[in-house]
Order: sequence, then structure tokens, then C-alpha cells
Amino acid sequence: MAKVALISGYKPFELGIFQMDHPSVKFIKQALKKQILHLADEGLEWVLISGQLGTELWAAEVVFDLQLEGYHQLQLAVITPFYEQEQNWSDKNKEWYESVLAGADFIESVSHKPYEGPHQLRLKNQFVIEKSDILILFYDPEKEGSPKFIYEAAKQKDEAGSYEIRQITFYDLQVLVEEEQMNSNDSYD
Repeated sequence: MAKVALISGYKPFELGIFQMDHPSVKFIKQALKKQILHLADEGLEWVLISGQLGTELWAAEVVFDLQLEGYHQLQLAVITPFYEQEQNWSDKNKEWYESVLAGADFIESVSHKPYEGPHQLRLKNQFVIEKSDILILFYDPEKEGSPKFIYEAAKQKDEAGSYEIRQITFYDLQVLVEEEQMNSNDSYD
């Protein structure tokens, strides 16, 4: 039974999303919610993110929504790769990040220094995989991007037989879009 779920995936710019209210965000959050709910019903206690823009912060918002819906056992941990990861972000993204940190139940950094190099990101990936039971990853190997690195690290632990990876792909999002279109068409009948 998974007690800690690590969630990661694409950053907004990797998906061509440059607005917080982009229509795709709704479906990404629905797909994340579906996975989190399934695990919450099996006893999930913690959702773990590293605070990256995009999938990870959307997952945090889903956790906050679920807490309001009565899933009080769900807690959010943000374990950043290094101090001040948001330093070069836009003001809008910094505000988004700060709002997630304000609602988090646990915040820590793997490296207690500012950015020094890619080794800090590799260490973060190893650490968060080690501290979690399952990875929910919005990633499609046919569209490479930053999630590739955590996916490859998780596959090593998965091959050892003690880890589960649940992927959300573009096909999964397409199914959600089609379901919503069918449901909205049904309401006009």
C-alpha cells in the first residue's frame, strides 16, 4: 500500500502552456485527481513534489482541493532540489509557488545551498524516489522533456521490484477530453 506518492511531470512551457487558465490545465488536474483519489482510497497519506512549475504545482492544487472535499489525511510535502529554486522565475510564477508552499504540510531542500549544477537535480530525483512508494508521472516517452530524468531514475527502483510507476500520457488526457465532450453532448439531448 502506497503511503507516499511522488508526483512529477512536464513543465508548462514544455506543453505550450503560458497561461494559468489554459484549457489543458483542467484536464491535467483531472487526470492527477483521478490517480490521487485512487491511492487515497487505498490509504495514501502524503503527496510529495519538488515544487517545479507545471505538473507538480497543479498536483499541489489538486491536493488542496481534495483536503477541502474531506480527504483530511492527505498531506503535501515539498522537497526542493536546492534553496531559492524560484529565484529566476517571473513574479507570477513566484506567487504561484509561494501559495503552494503556504499550504504545504512539510517543506525542505535536499541541498541547503542555492543552485550549483545539475548534480543537485540528480540528487533530488534519487532522494524523492527513495522517500516515496509510487511515482505518478505526467510523461509520454514519445514527447521527451524534463520528466525523462525522474522517469529513468524511477525505472531503476522499479526494476528492483520495490516501486510502482503510474504514467499519465497524452492519450489519457485525450480520453478525458472526449468523455467531457460526450457528457456535454448528452446534456443537450
